Amino acid sequence: MATSPRIWNWIARRYARQPVPDAAAYQRKLDQTRALLAPDMTLLEFGCGTGTTALHHAPHVARIDAIDFAEGMIAIAREKAAAAGAGNLRFEVATIEDWPAPDASYDMVLGMSILHLLAERRAVLARVHALLKPGGRFLSSTVCISDMGRLPRLLAPVLRGLGLIPVASLAGETLLAEITAAGFEIEDHWRPGPGKPMFVVARRG
Repeated sequence: MATSPRIWNWIARRYARQPVPDAAAYQRKLDQTRALLAPDMTLLEFGCGTGTTALHHAPHVARIDAIDFAEGMIAIAREKAAAAGAGNLRFEVATIEDWPAPDASYDMVLGMSILHLLAERRAVLARVHALLKPGGRFLSSTVCISDMGRLPRLLAPVLRGLGLIPVASLAGETLLAEITAAGFEIEDHWRPGPGKPMFVVARRG
């Protein structure tokens, strides 16, 4: 991870109360993911935040491991899982780099709103590829600052320099090229509108 979890711990409760910025796009991502799920599947979500997406998918698979490096986020996620009675969902404090799962452990890996925050994105993509079973899928939603307006492009290096939220200056075509270079086949990618995060469905060969 590129920053300390301190800022994420600090904002965790406020973050959990915020509505989804684009509810229609979020629902489309949930629906597209759910269409690929099966009752015997095991999933990993890294950078899971307060666990909303994992909780949506838990009823449709055998098990979900969901990890985040911020203890504050995981504490809230565990509260949600307990309230929902989601016994097949495990939330742990970890990064994908240090998550102690053997290779080929998962049928699907989710990385939602996380790749643009990582300092070592290529290494993480390689780790995702290793964790997936052959034919497994990686689904991600990623902010591509370089494809947005002038102000976001100017703010990104400022946020990084201040040690706050280190949003990478990333273009959509660069993201797709990096995912492909990590050994994936891009099955689908779309955005709900200009400047919106890119949703990608990629398959390990």
